[in-house]
Amino acid sequence: MTERVVLAYSGGLDTSVAIGWIAEETGAEVIAVAVDVGQGGEDLDVIRKRALACGAVEAEVADARDEFAEGYCLPAIKANALYMDRYPLVSALSRPVIVKHLVAAAEKHGATTVAHGCTGKGNDQVRFEAGIAALAPGLTCIAPVRDYAMTRDRAIAFCERKQLPIATTRKSPYSIDQNVFGRAVETGFLEDIWNAPIEDIYEYTADPALPREADEVVITFEAGAPVALDGRPVTVLQAVQQLNERAGAQGVGRIDMVEDRLVGIKSREVYEAPGAIALITAHQELENVTVERELARYKRQVEQRWGELVYDGQWFSPLKRALDGFVDEASRHVSGDIRMTLHGGRAVVTGRRSEASLYDFDLATYDTGDTFDQSAAKGFIDIYGLSSKIAAKRGPA
Repeated sequence: MTERVVLAYSGGLDTSVAIGWIAEETGAEVIAVAVDVGQGGEDLDVIRKRALACGAVEAEVADARDEFAEGYCLPAIKANALYMDRYPLVSALSRPVIVKHLVAAAEKHGATTVAHGCTGKGNDQVRFEAGIAALAPGLTCIAPVRDYAMTRDRAIAFCERKQLPIATTRKSPYSIDQNVFGRAVETGFLEDIWNAPIEDIYEYTADPALPREADEVVITFEAGAPVALDGRPVTVLQAVQQLNERAGAQGVGRIDMVEDRLVGIKSREVYEAPGAIALITAHQELENVTVERELARYKRQVEQRWGELVYDGQWFSPLKRALDGFVDEASRHVSGDIRMTLHGGRAVVTGRRSEASLYDFDLATYDTGDTFDQSAAKGFIDIYGLSSKIAAKRGPA
C-alpha cells in the first residue's frame, strides 16, 4: 500500500509546490487539507481544486471560523492572553485548530505522516509538531522547507518545470499570517528594528493619526464571553469580526514589538488585532469590577503562564488543560456591560455595569452615606505592619 502524507495546505506557491515535492522525495501520495480560520482571500473550493491540480490525490477544506472563535479565541479572551504583555497570540491560536483537522484527516485517509510549510527557525514548526504529537503520537512530521531544502528559488523552478497552475511572481517582501483574530507581518525592511513601519503594511487598521469621529460601543459579556454589541446579540466570531471593522477603522490594535521566540532568537513583529485588543481590554475591566481581589491577583499569574504555553505550542498539554479549568472557574461572575470609546488608535473604557459587581458605592464614597468604618483602619494597620516592625527592631537587614 502506498504511504500517504497529509499536508497543511494554504493554496499559495510554497504549499502547492510541496505537494509534488513531497511525492518525489518520499514516494507518498499527498492529501491536502486547507482550514479557514478567517484569513480571507480565495474561496475554499478554488483552493481545493488547485490542490488537486497540483497533484494531491485528495483535498479537503474546512470552514473552521466559528470553531476557531469559540474554541480558541474565546479562551484567550477569558485568559486576557497577551504574550509579553502585548501580543494577543494571533498566529499561535490558529495552529492547534489546524492541527486537529490535520490529525482527523490523517486518521480518515490512513496517512502515517503530516507535513507543514514552516521553516526551521520559527515558532510554528513547534506548534504544529508538538500539537500533532499530543493528539496522535504515532504520526511523524516533515517540513519540506526545513527538511528538504525547498528554498523559494527552487520552489519556483519546480513550479515552472511541472507547469503547476499557480503564479510564480516575485514574493512579497513581507511574511504575513492572518486570521479573524488578527494579522502578523514580519521580515523585509522590518528586520532592521530601527526602521519604522509604513502604512502600506497594514490592512486591518486605518491610520490612527487621521482625524475622524470617535466610535462608542457597549460590549456585553456573560461568564467572560462576549454575547452582544450595543445590545444586539452576537456570536464570538461576530463579535471579533464587527470589532475588527469598528476598532480597525479607528486604528486600534497596532503592535510593533521585538518578541522572544521559542527557538531562542528575538524577532521583530508587527501585529494588528483590533477586535482582539478591544475585547481583551473590555474583558480586563469587567474583571476589575466582578472578580474578588485575591482571585484576580492569582489569575494574573495564570494568564501569563497560559499565554506562554500557547505561544510555545503547548495548547494540548496537561498544564494548559488544567489552567483552562481555573480560567473558566474564575470567569463565572464576569458578566455585565463595558462601554468603550474607540478613537485615535485606543480603546478606552468609559463605563462599566454588572449585576455581579463587587463595587459597593456606599463603601467607596467619601461623601455622606459612607458606610466604611474608618475607625477599624488603625488596628488593621497595626497588625498588618507588625512583622516588619518587629524585624526593624533587630537592626538593618
